Amino acid sequence: MSKDKISKEIESKFGNRLRIRVNGILIEENKILLVKHRMSSERDFWSTPGGGMEFGSTAQKNLAREFYEETELTIAVGNFICLNEYLAPPLHALECFFEVKRISGDPSLGSDPELTPENQLLSEIKWMSLEELHSIGHQHIHPIFIGIKSLNELVLCKGYFNFENKYLK
Repeated sequence: MSKDKISKEIESKFGNRLRIRVNGILIEENKILLVKHRMSSERDFWSTPGGGMEFGSTAQKNLAREFYEETELTIAVGNFICLNEYLAPPLHALECFFEVKRISGDPSLGSDPELTPENQLLSEIKWMSLEELHSIGHQHIHPIFIGIKSLNELVLCKGYFNFENKYLK
C-alpha cells in the first residue's frame, strides 16, 4: 500500500527524527482554539497551535512564533502545563504544552513556512467547546483532550504523558 502525497510530505519534513514541539492552550469563553491538520487524504487531526523548536530560541519565543504562523494571533506564553510523547513512526515528538493568553489579533488560519503552498497541512482553525471536541472522535483529536470533563482540566495536567499511542490504532 503506497502512501499518499500528504503522508509523504509529512514524513519527508518531520519524520525519522526526534522533534521537540511547543503547543499553546488558549481558552476563551469556555472554548479552546484548535487547528486541523491533514495527516493523510483520509485522516484529519485537531490539535492546539504550535510547532517545532528552532535551535537557539527559547520555548516561549518558539511558541509565540509558531502560534502566530498558524493563527495570526500575538500571544503571551504562561505556565508550562505538561510534556507529551507522540510516537507513531515515522513521527516522534516530545510536545511541551503551555498556557497562552491572547495579546492581539483575530484568529485566522495561517500556514507552515516549511511547506509549499500546495502542500499545507493546516486546513481549518476553530474555537471549540468541549462538547464539540468530544463529538469529533478520538482518532481525530490530540489525546490530551480524551477523557477530560472540562477545558479547565487541561491546565491541571501536570507531568509526562504518552497515552500509549492508542489513539493511532
